[in-house]
Amino acid sequence: MSLPPFEEVVAEYGPMVLRVCRAVLGPTDAADAWSETFLSALRAYPGLDQDTNIEAWLVTVAHRRAIDVGRALTRAPVPAEALPERPAPNADPAGYDPDLWAALAALPTKQRRAVAYHYLAGLPHAEIAELLGNSTDAARRAAADGLKTLRKLYPKDR
Repeated sequence: MSLPPFEEVVAEYGPMVLRVCRAVLGPTDAADAWSETFLSALRAYPGLDQDTNIEAWLVTVAHRRAIDVGRALTRAPVPAEALPERPAPNADPAGYDPDLWAALAALPTKQRRAVAYHYLAGLPHAEIAELLGNSTDAARRAAADGLKTLRKLYPKDR
């Protein structure tokens, strides 16, 4: 028994594939998954075994394509009405949020550096200790104390 022409497969199983796509994605995005299903099926169809259960095979392909379309939709950028203003690359960062910079300036030097190295640069406490010339525990404490003080001095952070 030979496989039927692909056009007949689309005509016979197209509604079933659409139902599978709708079940996975909902009615809005099912058409894209339906198209992707039959594009994938068209590429693979000539290599199918003669005794393949076409309906079961198409359900599997449709389910996988619907999942792929759903993933692509979650990763797609969302249009925005207006883009946020970006500061100029050489602008003074203190002009962006003067209250934050004033709070940072009020910290003792080791605390300010520990906060910057850990929370802004992402350095581990062991490396911060080397930079500050103290122990890992002292660097951890300086970062924690600095952050605690910042939360008191900079109420917008709450």
